[in-house]
Amino acid sequence: MPPISIEHLYISPGHNFFGHHGQPAGANPLREVTEIECIAGRGVRCDRFFDYKEGYKGQIAFFSSEVFEDVCHALGIRDKTAGLTRRNVITRGVDLNALIGKNFSVQGIEFEGVEECKPCYWMDLAIGPGAEGALQGRGGLRARILTSGFLRIDSETSRPIVSSATSF
Repeated sequence: MPPISIEHLYISPGHNFFGHHGQPAGANPLREVTEIECIAGRGVRCDRFFDYKEGYKGQIAFFSSEVFEDVCHALGIRDKTAGLTRRNVITRGVDLNALIGKNFSVQGIEFEGVEECKPCYWMDLAIGPGAEGALQGRGGLRARILTSGFLRIDSETSRPIVSSATSF
């Protein structure tokens, strides 16, 4: 696998879009941090999905900087950040869809790639008109956290180690 770089890390205490269908978006702040604590089977400490429910498939969410840049270019959007997608880990250098159905390791932490984070109509509000359509099939990766540890930004030498999805 090619090297993976973690460019940004985000946490939020509450949901702005999830569970808000038919209501206005929430106003919970998104906080950019230099490291996040991943807790096996529970999620990212201090994030809205921490202890959401047992075995939850979206304990952590990854998103690609390259995809965000492509979408912004295609839609003529400037001066926005990938944090608007409300994913926890913004990466560079890895095809996140290739990790669906696989166990992988980043910075010594084991994850199970479960499914794509499917974009919803809120992306048109958060990023700009047309964003939901432009993100179809590349909305990021939902994953379960299999081992605990810390992820930190700017890890240029970290390479995901991939194996088939099996139980540990």
